Amino acid sequence: MDQIIDISQDGRHLSRDRGFLKVEAEGRVLGRIAFDQVTAVIVHSHGLTWSNSLLVELADRGVPVVLCAANHQPRAILCSLQGHHQQNARMRAQWDASQPLIKQAWKQVVTAKIRMQAAALAAIGQPSAPLDHIARSVQSGDSSNAEAQAARHYWPMMMGKAFRRDSDLPDINALLNYGYTVLRAATARAVAAAGLHPTIGLFHSNRANAFALADDLMEPFRPLVDLTARAIAAKVGPEVTPEAKRRMADLIALDLPLAGETSPVSVALLRLSHSLAQSFEVRRLSLALPKPPAPLTLAGLGS
Repeated sequence: MDQIIDISQDGRHLSRDRGFLKVEAEGRVLGRIAFDQVTAVIVHSHGLTWSNSLLVELADRGVPVVLCAANHQPRAILCSLQGHHQQNARMRAQWDASQPLIKQAWKQVVTAKIRMQAAALAAIGQPSAPLDHIARSVQSGDSSNAEAQAARHYWPMMMGKAFRRDSDLPDINALLNYGYTVLRAATARAVAAAGLHPTIGLFHSNRANAFALADDLMEPFRPLVDLTARAIAAKVGPEVTPEAKRRMADLIALDLPLAGETSPVSVALLRLSHSLAQSFEVRRLSLALPKPPAPLTLAGLGS
């Protein structure tokens, strides 16, 4: 099963031990995780050491290493320079993609996000009809900014009227930061595996953002993090505890409806990234976007 490895305590040493990632402290082995099961490594501690052979092994396997600040926001991501065997051709196709295709892709991503938000609200007993209406009105390139319209309705219903989404604030905002970091790492891996360049986004275009495409493609999955954060905060408080991190990391194994079957979030991200890469190559859009899971599944997130 895919796993997110989170290192948040000082004094840890990470190294490569044959086919395993080994974690030690003061010369004592704390655990080994098979490389085949590692989706990403997220690091918060300041007293960490690791071997170069481990970082090379993770890069060879396309496993991103995410370095986080104190507020659980990612500050750097170490990712492989090599991804898909057709990487050069796919990056050229990505760079040469027409604006109409890119705008239609962003429209579909935004529509999928708003529909996931609507399903998330319905799962907690909040009205979803306004979001369903907005989802039907998204235009090419989201020129009418339907995403922002949906957010103005969504956040008060999801987190309460006093909530303000600000990544620099503590408590539930920090919990959301961590959940989005997990999601961003899994998406960055999927983008690299598909042979796409993570900096060339569909919508996000900040010149300082090296993972704009990952930020684009993770959008439909964000409400899963929101529901999980809401449930954790309601039950045990909004602190980013080891148990809260585990529940967030478990999201990558959540099954989602996709193309007539179910696939874990980690696989859904891979399929979405590959479908975008193929769309660039054939110059015809066909995205494998996830649909919301059953209401009971959504309502049970974070429990």
